[in-house]
Amino acid sequence: MATTRLRERRGATGLPGPARPRSARARSARHGFLLLGGVQMTLIFTLASVAVPLPRIGAEFRLDRAELILLSAAYGLTFAGLLLLGGRLADRSGGRRVLTAGLLVFGAASALAPLAPGYGTLLAARFGQGAGAALVAPAAMALLRALYPEPAAYGRAMATWGGLSVLGATAGNLLSGVVAAATSWRGTFAVPIAVTATALLLAPRLLPPTPTPGQAPTTAPGAGETTTTPGTDPALTATGPAPGEPTTASGTTPGKPTTAPSPTPDAPTTGPAPSPTPDAPTTGLAPSPTPGRSTIPPGARRALDLPGALLATTGITLASYGLVLTDAHPWASAPVLVPLLAGLVLLAAFGAVERRTADPLLPPGFLRDGRRALGLAAIGLTAAGTATVFVLLSLALQQQRGWSALLTSAAFVPFAAALLGSGRLAGPLIGRYGPGRVTAAGLGTAAAGLGLLAATGFDTSVPYAYGLLPGLVLLPAGGALSFAGAAVLATDGVPAHHAGLAGGVLNTAMELGPTVLFAALLTLGGDAVSLAAAAVLFTALASATALTTRIH
Repeated sequence: MATTRLRERRGATGLPGPARPRSARARSARHGFLLLGGVQMTLIFTLASVAVPLPRIGAEFRLDRAELILLSAAYGLTFAGLLLLGGRLADRSGGRRVLTAGLLVFGAASALAPLAPGYGTLLAARFGQGAGAALVAPAAMALLRALYPEPAAYGRAMATWGGLSVLGATAGNLLSGVVAAATSWRGTFAVPIAVTATALLLAPRLLPPTPTPGQAPTTAPGAGETTTTPGTDPALTATGPAPGEPTTASGTTPGKPTTAPSPTPDAPTTGPAPSPTPDAPTTGLAPSPTPGRSTIPPGARRALDLPGALLATTGITLASYGLVLTDAHPWASAPVLVPLLAGLVLLAAFGAVERRTADPLLPPGFLRDGRRALGLAAIGLTAAGTATVFVLLSLALQQQRGWSALLTSAAFVPFAAALLGSGRLAGPLIGRYGPGRVTAAGLGTAAAGLGLLAATGFDTSVPYAYGLLPGLVLLPAGGALSFAGAAVLATDGVPAHHAGLAGGVLNTAMELGPTVLFAALLTLGGDAVSLAAAAVLFTALASATALTTRIH
């Protein structure tokens, strides 16, 4: 019976966990995933929620284009800059504790934003939202790993998780326009406030407590009938024999492996995930005395690495800020060069410090895996392409075609429909063809959509049905596949005690895309040129991903 349950659990459904929960533990994991997924979607929703009402905000506060771009990028600046620190805190202090702290910061900033009397207060609230999100996002992924410790189930969960971000961005653009038209742009902040309050209320009931090192493991909600590690599904790691099976004196089933409770929450409950697809498997990080790799055994109290955290945060933020300013100032101007060069110097110092640190914030070996690097690049580029289309088309439809905010949001309804349809196919496709092939196909499809939008999307003489609709279908169809496949590539083989790190790195790539790459694309010329350049980058990365997958 245990074997039967395992086979049922491993069925490729495209959804996290089993298709039909057969235990309280499985139902608890599914409910926890729904809560964490809603939070993740809200973080990305908040990133995109000001895109459509941006002209109204600019008119109310009399902002120029540079101030509008900075307001749009502020959330991503602190989000991306603090994610590595957030990942270390999640691995060090426990996912639920860090998630709660981040939600409190995120919720407080979200409550301040609609009360903003001027540009400065609104900008500070956006920075605060990003800081809270930087704690929430990696903590959510650490908890996700606790909910699904078995490699196959975790891989399916990540395939779904990858599509949540682009879905959140789409919802941000659609709902923000509707809310702004019905009330004002201030009403768009009601969504993060409501979701934050709900998450704070439900987290103690649905999420495993993940104690800090040195504490005894506790049972996750809904798992009172077992004594497993938090997040371990008894259907996957049976602690006793199935009914009718013989047992030994120790209470185990002869010839069958048993899973003992992990002595610490940070210790991996399983080994590196084997690749169930034609793609080659990747390996996780093994403790090594080599400089630049963590020598701290899994489960030990992790150092915070304050020098690395300070260098990474300030370096990413300054470099991103410099690139954002390229939309308003020349590349050779002091407002651009000073923060950009300072950020690059700090990031170089961060790399040097990490190579000499016993327990680095970002072990250099984490990014040496080629497939993981391609996955992170695909996440960042897909996020950048999607954000560029949302911002540029939202402004063009309202400023060039004279559309209302509500009509502009309606223009993205086919985008959302294509995204949902493609997202439902992503999991089964990854299970059949592998994450590398699916990522490459998604990038290629998205490149075609960007090319069509660059060619006809900004021509006001071309009707919506011919000039915008084809591109607004192809881009999300490919983007959903790219996000899902890349999320699996980026997290495959990561041990459980690095789950927070993986969440921090993945979300850093996701936030640097709409911030850094978006700003860089805007400096290339007109709006059509920016989308054409994005299409070229998508095509190049699709080719590199396909080639790497074929080699392995």
